[in-house]
Amino acid sequence: MKKLNSKLKFIILMISGFIGLITMFILSLYFGAEKSITFNDIFNSIFHFNDDNFNEIIVRNIRLPRFIADVLVGASLAIAGALMQGTTKNPMADSGIMGISSGSVFGVVIIMIFFPNISRLGRIGVSCLGAALVTFLIYGIALMSKRGMTPDRMVLSGMAISTLFSSVTTAIVLKQGASSEMFKYMAGSSANTIWLDIELALPFFIVCFIIGIIISRNLTILSLGDETSTSLGVNGKVIKLLSTIIVLVLSAIAVVIIGPVSYVGLMIPHIIRYLVGSDYRFVIPSCGLLGALFVTFVDFLARNIMPEIELPIGLIITLIGVPFFIFVSRKKSMEDAY
Repeated sequence: MKKLNSKLKFIILMISGFIGLITMFILSLYFGAEKSITFNDIFNSIFHFNDDNFNEIIVRNIRLPRFIADVLVGASLAIAGALMQGTTKNPMADSGIMGISSGSVFGVVIIMIFFPNISRLGRIGVSCLGAALVTFLIYGIALMSKRGMTPDRMVLSGMAISTLFSSVTTAIVLKQGASSEMFKYMAGSSANTIWLDIELALPFFIVCFIIGIIISRNLTILSLGDETSTSLGVNGKVIKLLSTIIVLVLSAIAVVIIGPVSYVGLMIPHIIRYLVGSDYRFVIPSCGLLGALFVTFVDFLARNIMPEIELPIGLIITLIGVPFFIFVSRKKSMEDAY
């Protein structure tokens, strides 16, 4: 009965999420700094595009790729967070909090400043390398503890590494006299997204999502413990390795598209597990959908609360995420105490 209820909750959540995402799609294309856009302009920009029509150009080349970018980033970060929390058994895991995104940003900023002519595909590759470097450092530092690689140790290691890489990145940007667009990118913004970003990132996301769905059952079994999962025929090392690769790639494409954004991978998986349970066959697609809905909603607020300056997405998500982080950490401390 419990399994049936979880499945029913999952179906209801997915239907509600798709309705919400369609609503955000319409709102995101209609509202913005340019107030003269009509629903007819939106329809024509998608189905009968006229490159001589100014409003259709805004919708087709600015608002539509920006919305898709928000969907990809939100889904990527939420799925990456769910995988990290599942494989490390660390409820505080998130690519931003753990410092993985800071490694990606470091790599991308170095490329953008010193090798500006490198392709966007090259940026994704360098972003993955930066993420991999930070992941290696986090695991290495956490393993130095006498108690081994505990969840708390991983969080502290990640935050320390994140601070280091963020400081170095900021110093490089200030030293080189980078533009306001660079600072906007470092604050987390999809304002400069172009169709090429989507075309390059989408195949990576689709492959990672499919692999995540394939290993979702094994992830659920893995959460029961290493001994239990081994007795049930699950190769924990392979599943953890695949999950780590997925996390690195998803974090990297999110950073390339939108810049560093934390807390999405922390908040969304917790909310999803509360709603549909801990079965990763439900958790992964639900996280993808709710993460996409969350980031598109935040970006909509960022564009329309103060349209003359347009707040960075990363700032708003941080304002929401920090209290959530405190709540989760306090809850974890209380559970550990008992």
